[in-house]
Amino acid sequence: MVRAKFWTLRQHFVGFPKDSDFELKEEDLPEPQDGGVLLEAVFLSVDPYMRPYSRTRMKEGDTMIGTQVSKVVRSRNPNYPIGSYVVANCGWRTHTLSNGSDLRLIHPDWPKELPLSLTLGGIGMPGLTALYGLEEVCEIKAGETLLINAAAGAVGSVAGQIAKIKGCRVVGCAGSDEKVSYLKELGFDYAFNYKTISSLKDTLQEAAPQGYDCYFENVGGEFSSVVLPQMRDFGRIAVCGSISTYNDTDLQTGPYVHAHMIFKQLRMEGFLVYRWKHKDQDSIKRLLNWVKEGKLQCREHITKGFENMPGAFMAMLKGANTGKAVIKV
Repeated sequence: MVRAKFWTLRQHFVGFPKDSDFELKEEDLPEPQDGGVLLEAVFLSVDPYMRPYSRTRMKEGDTMIGTQVSKVVRSRNPNYPIGSYVVANCGWRTHTLSNGSDLRLIHPDWPKELPLSLTLGGIGMPGLTALYGLEEVCEIKAGETLLINAAAGAVGSVAGQIAKIKGCRVVGCAGSDEKVSYLKELGFDYAFNYKTISSLKDTLQEAAPQGYDCYFENVGGEFSSVVLPQMRDFGRIAVCGSISTYNDTDLQTGPYVHAHMIFKQLRMEGFLVYRWKHKDQDSIKRLLNWVKEGKLQCREHITKGFENMPGAFMAMLKGANTGKAVIKV
């Protein structure tokens, strides 16, 4: 029998999350049944989507949702032998019993020198989100100009690098000078700190006087109201996130977008990465190959200790991470 720890949503967040919204619990887990496995968490992910999903997909008392890299420590399933590693949607747990139906083995071509935590970041869901947002939604083409906000995060930093691989000009913004320096290291053509500029409108015009063909939207709110007039005709907008609004208690209001959408003939599309799940295996292989070739860098912001998960989650929502926020158990 194994003693498992898990974090629950003690109460729904009102505004920005706080420590008292979470509760750490423990339980004893029995041995797995036929076809089952016992998993032990190695790395856990915290992501922006957890904030809005806590409202729409969780009840008070539920285990916090999330993905982890787990090691199989007990097995009665030949597909998942003891010692193998999997990606699992177990939530914020140290140990989990699984029937094997919701597990994905680490890609067989995974190089030993790469940390397995990257399967939660650039070679996992965030990397796939970046790839599909660019290829499936924006249908980005060589020579086009792309704008990315929250560009130093897990998704934005990968999206910018993929766009450069595809021959695009990339403009990105972030919330600190350190992050801006990181974007320049990644090859962004223009990067700026949105907190220190005097005018977002003027800065965007300076970065791309001819306007933007594609816009990878992670922030929402007032930022997008400034961007839309600067889109080029037939521009495409991939709406990936709206982190500036996730903690609002009252809905934001802003300028109406219809005139820009009509007269510039823009296409704006929201998307969830799971729409293209049937492509994941091949797409993960492509991301992995780019990493092995040195074309794609995947920085991680690692917090040690399962007990620090709420703090790491809240820090991520405040933008404390550069690259992917990961907890190492």
